Amino acid sequence: MKYQARKKAILLLEDGTIFHGKAVGDKDGKAFGEVCFNTGMTGYQEIFTDPSYFGQIMVTTNAHIGNYGANENEKEAEKAQISGLVCKNFSYYQSRPAANETLQQFLDRSELFAISDIDTRALVTYIRENGAMNAVLTTQFEDLEALKQELANVPDMNGLELASKVSTKEPYFFGNESARFKVAVLDVGVKKSILKHLASRDVYCKVFPYDTTYAQMKEWEPNGYLLSNGPGDPEPLKNAIQVAKDIIAEDKPLFGICLGHQIIALANGISTYKMHHGHRGINHPILNLETGKGEITSQNHGFSVNKEETEAHPDVVVTHTHLNDQTVAGIRMKNKNCFSVQYHPEASPGPNDAHYLFDEFIHNLIGQEITAE
Repeated sequence: MKYQARKKAILLLEDGTIFHGKAVGDKDGKAFGEVCFNTGMTGYQEIFTDPSYFGQIMVTTNAHIGNYGANENEKEAEKAQISGLVCKNFSYYQSRPAANETLQQFLDRSELFAISDIDTRALVTYIRENGAMNAVLTTQFEDLEALKQELANVPDMNGLELASKVSTKEPYFFGNESARFKVAVLDVGVKKSILKHLASRDVYCKVFPYDTTYAQMKEWEPNGYLLSNGPGDPEPLKNAIQVAKDIIAEDKPLFGICLGHQIIALANGISTYKMHHGHRGINHPILNLETGKGEITSQNHGFSVNKEETEAHPDVVVTHTHLNDQTVAGIRMKNKNCFSVQYHPEASPGPNDAHYLFDEFIHNLIGQEITAE
């Protein structure tokens, strides 16, 4: 495969900019989505299967991917979530005993179109300067004007509801039924690693579809609630916002992660906005304002919470801030059993600096348990 001629391919951005490359696997294909980049040096399989990336074309800034293949145990969802892949150098061979298949086999099985031999440094610089935008990957670019028209019809991420595309269709359980605590998870794109972290802390989870009401979740009599990560704009998720309002009104333990964090902000009347190019990587520095300590975190989001409105809110405290751009990275409600973070405490991939947040949630569950007695 190394010496086989491969089909020419392009990445066409919505502003007309073109980057030239070659199709991975020597096959024809076409993929649309918002182009974004992740700066992680490893963990590509977890990234490709993270529901938060649904509908996006992923650019890997690491110059070489694929050398350690793919493993069934390292996926965050049952199937790949990205719409396409862009990389510099693609390895068709893997050299890890734990791998079940090569990355190409994983892409083929997932029906993912990928192109390599792209100048990813130039592409990432362009996105950073001009912002995230829709794009198309294709080997079929003879009629550029027709391709541009197709691309123009792709919906913008602003106002786009995607939770329904990735949420479970039916409730399911995760963990040990005899665990001490029961946590109801509203699935707007939950990663498996989040459920694993809860289960390892003596929690039995019931995962509910994104459109489940608080009354329906409450029937299970959980000790607490979690609003998960997920893709798209949080503002259209009216049911999830109402669920957060209802949980807060009854002062039940509530933990929000990423999209769940934004939903909690909206439930408090704090607006969200689309970022210029988002935060996506495994080395984002955070300052914990309550301890004064720094944390390195895994992040994946294209929307953020309005800082001025958060700081002015009488019932909300900013607990964490992003050290690169001072955006809101965590909030806590005064006199309520509710907190949330913009980043991923479970990481996967990434550092474990923020694992303690799961322990804080457990502490809140214990407090609720004592109060109930």
